[in-house]
Amino acid sequence: MIRSIIVLLFLVSTSAFSQHRFNKHLIEVTLHEQDTLLMNFVKTPDLFMERWDTLAQPSFWKFVMRMSPETSILNVAETRQVLELRPLADWNNLSDEEKEAYRDTLRIRHGLAPDTRIFMTTGKSDFFEFEKVFNSISRGVEVFKDNNTDPWYAQSILMIESPGKIAYSSVGALGPFQLMKSVARNHGLRVDKYVDERKDFDKSAKASAHLIRTACIPEAKRILKKFDIHVTPDDEFSLWFRLLVMHCYHAGAGNVDRLLSNVVKPTRGGMELITTIWRSEYGGFKNASQNYSQLALAALIILDDLILKKCQEICEY
Repeated sequence: MIRSIIVLLFLVSTSAFSQHRFNKHLIEVTLHEQDTLLMNFVKTPDLFMERWDTLAQPSFWKFVMRMSPETSILNVAETRQVLELRPLADWNNLSDEEKEAYRDTLRIRHGLAPDTRIFMTTGKSDFFEFEKVFNSISRGVEVFKDNNTDPWYAQSILMIESPGKIAYSSVGALGPFQLMKSVARNHGLRVDKYVDERKDFDKSAKASAHLIRTACIPEAKRILKKFDIHVTPDDEFSLWFRLLVMHCYHAGAGNVDRLLSNVVKPTRGGMELITTIWRSEYGGFKNASQNYSQLALAALIILDDLILKKCQEICEY
Protein backbone atom coordinates (compact mmCIF):
# COMPACT_ATOMS: atom_id res chain seq x y z
CA MET A 1 0.00 0.00 0.00
CA ILE A 2 2.77 2.44 0.95
CA ARG A 3 4.67 1.53 -2.21
CA SER A 4 1.54 2.25 -4.30
CA ILE A 5 1.16 5.65 -2.66
CA ILE A 6 4.82 6.49 -3.32
CA VAL A 7 4.44 5.50 -6.99
CA LEU A 8 1.27 7.58 -7.29
CA LEU A 9 2.97 10.61 -5.72
CA PHE A 10 5.91 10.17 -8.08
CA LEU A 11 3.61 10.08 -11.09
CA VAL A 12 1.72 13.16 -9.91
CA SER A 13 4.92 15.10 -9.22
CA THR A 14 6.40 14.03 -12.58
CA SER A 15 3.23 15.18 -14.34
CA ALA A 16 3.29 18.50 -12.50
CA PHE A 17 6.96 18.98 -13.41
CA SER A 18 6.17 18.28 -17.07
CA GLN A 19 3.27 20.73 -17.01
CA HIS A 20 5.58 23.40 -15.61
CA ARG A 21 8.16 22.73 -18.34
CA PHE A 22 5.49 23.01 -21.03
CA ASN A 23 3.88 26.12 -19.54
CA LYS A 24 7.20 27.97 -19.83
CA HIS A 25 6.86 27.73 -23.60
CA LEU A 26 3.22 28.80 -23.90
CA ILE A 27 1.61 32.13 -24.69
CA GLU A 28 -2.01 32.98 -23.99
CA VAL A 29 -3.80 35.21 -26.48
CA THR A 30 -7.15 36.98 -26.68
CA LEU A 31 -8.76 37.19 -30.10
CA HIS A 32 -9.98 40.45 -31.62
CA GLU A 33 -13.72 40.97 -31.06
CA GLN A 34 -13.86 37.91 -28.77
CA ASP A 35 -12.69 39.26 -25.44
CA THR A 36 -13.75 36.15 -23.55
CA LEU A 37 -11.99 33.65 -25.84
CA LEU A 38 -8.48 32.77 -24.66
CA MET A 39 -6.26 30.53 -26.76
CA ASN A 40 -2.88 28.93 -26.09
CA PHE A 41 -0.02 28.64 -28.55
CA VAL A 42 3.59 27.52 -28.19
CA LYS A 43 6.46 29.95 -28.50
CA THR A 44 9.27 29.06 -30.88
CA PRO A 45 11.75 31.88 -30.19
CA ASP A 46 14.73 30.07 -31.75
CA LEU A 47 12.85 30.10 -35.07
CA PHE A 48 13.84 33.77 -35.31
CA MET A 49 16.77 34.03 -32.89
CA GLU A 50 18.71 31.33 -34.73
CA ARG A 51 17.54 32.69 -38.12
CA TRP A 52 15.75 29.57 -39.31
CA ASP A 53 13.22 31.95 -40.85
CA THR A 54 15.87 33.29 -43.25
CA LEU A 55 16.78 29.90 -44.75
CA ALA A 56 15.86 29.45 -48.40
CA GLN A 57 13.83 26.27 -47.92
CA PRO A 58 11.24 27.46 -45.37
CA SER A 59 11.04 30.79 -47.21
CA PHE A 60 10.26 28.87 -50.40
CA TRP A 61 7.53 26.78 -48.78
CA LYS A 62 6.00 29.84 -47.14
CA PHE A 63 5.74 31.28 -50.65
CA VAL A 64 4.24 28.06 -52.04
CA MET A 65 1.66 27.85 -49.24
CA ARG A 66 0.32 31.26 -50.22
CA MET A 67 0.31 30.76 -54.00
CA SER A 68 -2.70 29.74 -56.09
CA PRO A 69 -2.84 26.07 -57.17
CA GLU A 70 -3.15 27.38 -60.73
CA THR A 71 0.46 28.60 -60.56
CA SER A 72 3.53 26.56 -61.51
CA ILE A 73 6.71 27.49 -59.65
CA LEU A 74 9.93 26.46 -61.38
CA ASN A 75 12.68 26.14 -58.78
CA VAL A 76 16.12 24.67 -58.14
CA ALA A 77 15.74 21.38 -56.28
CA GLU A 78 18.88 21.79 -54.17
CA THR A 79 18.41 25.39 -53.01
CA ARG A 80 14.71 26.04 -53.70
CA GLN A 81 15.64 29.20 -55.60
CA VAL A 82 12.56 30.32 -57.54
CA LEU A 83 13.44 30.74 -61.21
CA GLU A 84 10.08 31.51 -62.78
CA LEU A 85 6.32 31.54 -62.25
CA ARG A 86 3.92 30.65 -65.04
CA PRO A 87 0.28 29.52 -65.32
CA LEU A 88 -0.01 25.83 -64.54
CA ALA A 89 -2.22 25.29 -67.59
CA ASP A 90 0.58 26.57 -69.84
CA TRP A 91 3.11 24.24 -68.24
CA ASN A 92 0.78 21.25 -68.50
CA ASN A 93 0.28 21.91 -72.21
CA LEU A 94 3.97 21.28 -72.86
CA SER A 95 5.19 17.82 -73.82
CA ASP A 96 7.86 16.12 -71.68
CA GLU A 97 10.47 17.02 -74.30
CA GLU A 98 9.34 20.67 -74.32
CA LYS A 99 9.45 20.80 -70.52
CA GLU A 100 13.01 19.51 -70.44
CA ALA A 101 14.05 21.93 -73.18
CA TYR A 102 12.58 24.78 -71.13
CA ARG A 103 14.51 23.60 -68.08
CA ASP A 104 17.68 23.79 -70.21
CA THR A 105 16.73 27.36 -71.14
CA LEU A 106 16.34 28.25 -67.46
CA ARG A 107 19.72 26.67 -66.60
CA ILE A 108 21.44 28.81 -69.24
CA ARG A 109 19.51 31.96 -68.33
CA HIS A 110 20.41 31.67 -64.63
CA GLY A 111 23.97 30.41 -65.10
CA LEU A 112 23.25 27.01 -63.57
CA ALA A 113 25.22 23.81 -64.11
CA PRO A 114 23.83 21.52 -66.86
CA ASP A 115 23.00 18.79 -64.31
CA THR A 116 21.08 21.14 -61.96
CA ARG A 117 17.74 19.57 -61.11
CA ILE A 118 14.79 21.91 -61.66
CA PHE A 119 11.45 21.08 -60.06
CA MET A 120 8.01 22.32 -60.94
CA THR A 121 5.98 22.90 -57.77
CA THR A 122 2.36 24.03 -57.82
CA GLY A 123 0.95 26.64 -55.46
CA LYS A 124 -0.77 25.05 -52.46
CA SER A 125 -3.00 27.73 -50.95
CA ASP A 126 -5.95 25.39 -51.51
CA PHE A 127 -4.43 22.76 -49.21
CA PHE A 128 -2.84 24.90 -46.51
CA GLU A 129 -6.00 26.58 -45.25
CA PHE A 130 -4.50 28.02 -42.09
CA GLU A 131 -7.48 30.21 -41.25
CA LYS A 132 -9.60 27.07 -40.87
CA VAL A 133 -7.16 25.24 -38.61
CA PHE A 134 -6.25 28.24 -36.44
CA ASN A 135 -8.96 27.78 -33.80
CA SER A 136 -8.23 24.07 -33.32
CA ILE A 137 -4.55 24.58 -32.51
CA SER A 138 -5.21 25.68 -28.93
CA ARG A 139 -7.37 22.59 -28.42
CA GLY A 140 -4.58 20.35 -29.67
CA VAL A 141 -2.07 22.13 -27.43
CA GLU A 142 -4.25 21.39 -24.39
CA VAL A 143 -4.68 17.69 -25.26
CA PHE A 144 -0.92 17.23 -25.69
CA LYS A 145 -0.21 19.10 -22.46
CA ASP A 146 -2.75 16.98 -20.58
CA ASN A 147 -0.96 13.90 -21.90
CA ASN A 148 2.51 15.10 -20.81
CA THR A 149 3.73 15.65 -24.35
CA ASP A 150 5.39 18.78 -25.68
CA PRO A 151 2.44 20.71 -27.21
CA TRP A 152 4.73 22.26 -29.84
CA TYR A 153 4.23 19.07 -31.84
CA ALA A 154 0.44 19.41 -31.82
CA GLN A 155 0.74 22.95 -33.12
CA SER A 156 3.18 22.02 -35.89
CA ILE A 157 1.40 18.85 -37.03
CA LEU A 158 -2.00 20.56 -37.21
CA MET A 159 -0.54 23.32 -39.37
CA ILE A 160 0.89 21.00 -42.03
CA GLU A 161 -0.72 17.56 -42.03
CA SER A 162 -4.38 18.16 -42.90
CA PRO A 163 -5.06 21.79 -42.01
CA GLY A 164 -8.73 22.56 -41.51
CA LYS A 165 -10.03 19.30 -42.98
CA ILE A 166 -10.43 15.56 -42.47
CA ALA A 167 -8.80 13.88 -45.46
CA TYR A 168 -6.93 10.76 -46.47
CA SER A 169 -3.32 11.04 -47.58
CA SER A 170 -2.03 9.22 -50.65
CA VAL A 171 -0.78 6.39 -48.39
CA GLY A 172 -3.94 6.05 -46.28
CA ALA A 173 -3.22 8.27 -43.28
CA LEU A 174 -6.31 10.03 -41.95
CA GLY A 175 -7.45 12.73 -39.56
CA PRO A 176 -6.07 15.99 -38.23
CA PHE A 177 -2.87 14.21 -37.15
CA GLN A 178 -2.68 11.96 -40.25
CA LEU A 179 -2.24 8.63 -38.53
CA MET A 180 -1.90 5.36 -40.40
CA LYS A 181 -4.32 2.58 -39.40
CA SER A 182 -1.72 0.37 -37.73
CA VAL A 183 -0.12 3.29 -35.87
CA ALA A 184 -3.51 4.52 -34.66
CA ARG A 185 -4.42 1.06 -33.34
CA ASN A 186 -1.04 0.67 -31.63
CA HIS A 187 -1.65 3.93 -29.78
CA GLY A 188 -5.13 3.28 -28.50
CA LEU A 189 -7.57 4.14 -31.30
CA ARG A 190 -10.34 1.98 -32.69
CA VAL A 191 -10.06 1.65 -36.46
CA ASP A 192 -12.26 -0.94 -38.14
CA LYS A 193 -15.06 -1.16 -40.71
CA TYR A 194 -17.53 0.36 -38.24
CA VAL A 195 -15.55 3.08 -36.48
CA ASP A 196 -12.48 5.14 -37.35
CA GLU A 197 -11.44 7.18 -34.33
CA ARG A 198 -8.76 8.94 -36.35
CA LYS A 199 -11.56 11.34 -37.32
CA ASP A 200 -12.18 12.24 -33.67
CA PHE A 201 -10.03 15.27 -32.89
CA ASP A 202 -9.41 14.66 -29.18
CA LYS A 203 -8.84 10.91 -29.52
CA SER A 204 -6.57 11.41 -32.52
CA ALA A 205 -4.62 14.10 -30.64
CA LYS A 206 -4.20 11.80 -27.64
CA ALA A 207 -2.92 8.97 -29.85
CA SER A 208 -0.53 11.32 -31.64
CA ALA A 209 0.76 12.61 -28.30
CA HIS A 210 1.33 9.05 -27.11
CA LEU A 211 3.17 8.17 -30.34
CA ILE A 212 5.49 11.17 -30.00
CA ARG A 213 6.11 10.74 -26.26
CA THR A 214 6.67 6.97 -26.23
CA ALA A 215 8.21 6.37 -29.68
CA CYS A 216 9.35 9.38 -31.69
CA ILE A 217 11.23 11.27 -28.96
CA PRO A 218 12.91 8.17 -27.45
CA GLU A 219 13.84 6.91 -30.92
CA ALA A 220 15.33 10.27 -31.93
CA LYS A 221 17.47 10.19 -28.77
CA ARG A 222 18.52 6.60 -29.45
CA ILE A 223 19.56 7.41 -33.01
CA LEU A 224 21.60 10.42 -31.92
CA LYS A 225 23.27 8.43 -29.13
CA LYS A 226 24.72 6.10 -31.79
CA PHE A 227 26.78 9.09 -32.92
CA ASP A 228 27.69 10.11 -29.37
CA ILE A 229 25.22 13.02 -29.50
CA HIS A 230 23.46 13.17 -26.15
CA VAL A 231 20.20 15.08 -25.70
CA THR A 232 19.73 16.96 -22.43
CA PRO A 233 16.28 17.89 -21.06
CA ASP A 234 16.80 21.42 -22.37
CA ASP A 235 17.77 20.06 -25.81
CA GLU A 236 14.31 18.49 -26.06
CA PHE A 237 12.89 21.98 -26.56
CA SER A 238 15.54 23.02 -29.10
CA LEU A 239 14.12 23.55 -32.56
CA TRP A 240 16.64 21.27 -34.28
CA PHE A 241 15.72 18.33 -32.01
CA ARG A 242 11.99 18.94 -32.39
CA LEU A 243 12.43 18.94 -36.18
CA LEU A 244 14.31 15.63 -36.02
CA VAL A 245 11.43 14.17 -33.99
CA MET A 246 9.03 15.46 -36.66
CA HIS A 247 11.01 13.52 -39.28
CA CYS A 248 10.60 10.38 -37.13
CA TYR A 249 6.84 11.08 -36.93
CA HIS A 250 6.50 11.44 -40.68
CA ALA A 251 9.04 9.05 -42.19
CA GLY A 252 9.37 6.57 -39.34
CA ALA A 253 12.33 6.25 -37.00
CA GLY A 254 13.76 3.36 -39.02
CA ASN A 255 14.07 5.47 -42.16
CA VAL A 256 15.61 8.34 -40.20
CA ASP A 257 18.06 5.94 -38.54
CA ARG A 258 19.14 4.48 -41.87
CA LEU A 259 19.54 7.94 -43.42
CA LEU A 260 21.74 9.18 -40.59
CA SER A 261 23.73 5.95 -40.37
CA ASN A 262 24.43 5.59 -44.10
CA VAL A 263 24.49 9.14 -45.45
CA VAL A 264 24.50 11.98 -42.91
CA LYS A 265 26.73 10.46 -40.19
CA PRO A 266 26.37 13.49 -37.88
CA THR A 267 28.96 14.57 -35.35
CA ARG A 268 26.70 17.03 -33.51
CA GLY A 269 23.14 18.29 -33.36
CA GLY A 270 21.93 21.71 -34.49
CA MET A 271 20.82 23.48 -37.63
CA GLU A 272 23.56 21.88 -39.74
CA LEU A 273 22.18 18.41 -39.00
CA ILE A 274 18.69 19.39 -40.16
CA THR A 275 19.82 21.22 -43.31
CA THR A 276 21.98 18.21 -44.22
CA ILE A 277 18.90 15.99 -43.89
CA TRP A 278 17.14 18.30 -46.36
CA ARG A 279 19.79 17.46 -48.97
CA SER A 280 20.02 13.73 -48.27
CA GLU A 281 18.14 10.65 -49.46
CA TYR A 282 18.35 6.99 -48.52
CA GLY A 283 15.91 4.10 -48.90
CA GLY A 284 12.43 5.22 -47.88
CA PHE A 285 13.61 8.70 -46.93
CA LYS A 286 13.12 10.74 -50.11
CA ASN A 287 11.88 14.15 -51.26
CA ALA A 288 8.63 14.24 -49.25
CA SER A 289 10.54 13.28 -46.12
CA GLN A 290 13.19 15.94 -46.75
CA ASN A 291 10.47 18.56 -47.10
CA TYR A 292 8.59 17.72 -43.91
CA SER A 293 10.53 19.87 -41.45
CA GLN A 294 10.82 22.62 -44.07
CA LEU A 295 7.01 22.71 -44.22
CA ALA A 296 6.84 22.84 -40.42
CA LEU A 297 9.16 25.86 -40.30
CA ALA A 298 7.24 27.68 -43.04
CA ALA A 299 3.92 27.02 -41.28
CA LEU A 300 5.28 28.26 -37.95
CA ILE A 301 6.38 31.53 -39.56
CA ILE A 302 2.89 31.94 -41.01
CA LEU A 303 1.32 31.06 -37.64
CA ASP A 304 3.37 33.81 -36.00
CA ASP A 305 1.94 36.27 -38.53
CA LEU A 306 -1.60 34.99 -37.90
CA ILE A 307 -1.29 35.36 -34.14
CA LEU A 308 -0.15 38.96 -34.49
CA LYS A 309 -2.99 39.68 -36.93
CA LYS A 310 -5.80 37.96 -35.02
CA CYS A 311 -4.94 38.54 -31.39
CA GLN A 312 -5.45 41.77 -29.49
CA GLU A 313 -3.53 40.71 -26.41
CA ILE A 314 -0.65 38.29 -25.94
CA CYS A 315 0.43 37.15 -22.48
CA GLU A 316 3.28 34.85 -21.53
CA TYR A 317 2.81 32.35 -18.74
